[in-house]
Amino acid sequence: MLQINVIREERKEIIASLQKRNFKEAEELIDKAIDLDKSRREKQLKNDDILAESNRLAKEIGALMKEGKKKEAEEVKVRTAALKKTSADLSAELEAVEQELKKVLYLIPNVPHESVPKGKGADDNISVHEHGSLPVLGEEAQPHWDLIKKYDIIDFDLGNKISGAGFPVYKGKGARLQRALINFFLDKAIEQGYLEIQPPIVVNEASGYGTGQLPDKEGQMYHMTLDNLYMIPTAEVPITNLYRDVILTESELPIKNVGYTPCFRREAGSWGAHVRGLNRLHQFDKVEIVRIAKPENSYATLEEMCNYVQGLLEQLELPYRKLLLCGADLGFNSALTYDMEVYAGAQKRWLEVSSISNFETFQANRLKLRYKNKEGKTQLLHTLNGSALALPRIVAAILENNQTSNGINIPKALWEYTGFKIIN
Repeated sequence: MLQINVIREERKEIIASLQKRNFKEAEELIDKAIDLDKSRREKQLKNDDILAESNRLAKEIGALMKEGKKKEAEEVKVRTAALKKTSADLSAELEAVEQELKKVLYLIPNVPHESVPKGKGADDNISVHEHGSLPVLGEEAQPHWDLIKKYDIIDFDLGNKISGAGFPVYKGKGARLQRALINFFLDKAIEQGYLEIQPPIVVNEASGYGTGQLPDKEGQMYHMTLDNLYMIPTAEVPITNLYRDVILTESELPIKNVGYTPCFRREAGSWGAHVRGLNRLHQFDKVEIVRIAKPENSYATLEEMCNYVQGLLEQLELPYRKLLLCGADLGFNSALTYDMEVYAGAQKRWLEVSSISNFETFQANRLKLRYKNKEGKTQLLHTLNGSALALPRIVAAILENNQTSNGINIPKALWEYTGFKIIN
């Protein structure tokens, strides 16, 4: 969440920046936060004065008792008791105001980076880089949802039988391709200095708030109400929360973590041809990279992460494009996001397979994630994350783009992981 002192000092600039998101409640919520903060500070100052007076009177009582002035001491005690009662009431009011302020701050999205373009939606995202030639397939080319039936490698009917729509069952070479991609992505990340993490796939409420999924994405997360736990939408949530309430030293930076997890999303409201087959699922596999960097290094880190993901796509021989998201398409937590999309030849459309984002201090402020610099000063860090990569649409593009009359060719980079070169 945004820091309240920054909101106070940069009110106009923040409201103007949030207009890039078409965030209509910006001025209302910013001013409400400022008013609540003013009330909080006034109550805190008043309470501090009362406590200081109470402490002074306590010393006075001690002095009077030493002088044998018991009656005068008892009179001061009455005043002290009244002050304590007033202080307790003020503390309760202060707690209520602080909770209300936190609720308001939770509703305000991150301020977009100055380079984020304005826009009304996904059509206004800007392609900043493209790589590879689009596949030219014959008229007999089939979309992946037909190919998986033809080669019996992924079964949606079985998944629907045991769970419901959007929960596929991977079989035979389909299952081995999944495992191959996971191991390939993990191995490549480890080669680049990432520390592998295997986190829990359920998180508590504090973790959801820590990385900003709550309250923003509450309706999209699977919630186990009895235990008040949430199925993770991405490994970003548990991995980043490893550093909640942590003060790092400069020598520990930068942090580079990678983790594979299944991911769970309700995808409420999704429908239409664009969600057919593997294009959108309730459960899917993903390898995530998480970075924690000093503020002055975070945008160089973002570019490094993008280059890494682009390298993976090139090794998989997939044509891709890199998009700079406009303000209206930017995630709630993000200051700047690049999406990587691959081209699926049979569908003749681009599929998002990775989002790489810099959250600046937005998550770190919620997490209380800080570091102590060489001068001993403590300050917030910047957090970043990216898909490296999400499997379903990668699989869809591999199947569609590499189909031949003899079967589906596997990219050479995966041969040592799959143990086969073709699906037939």
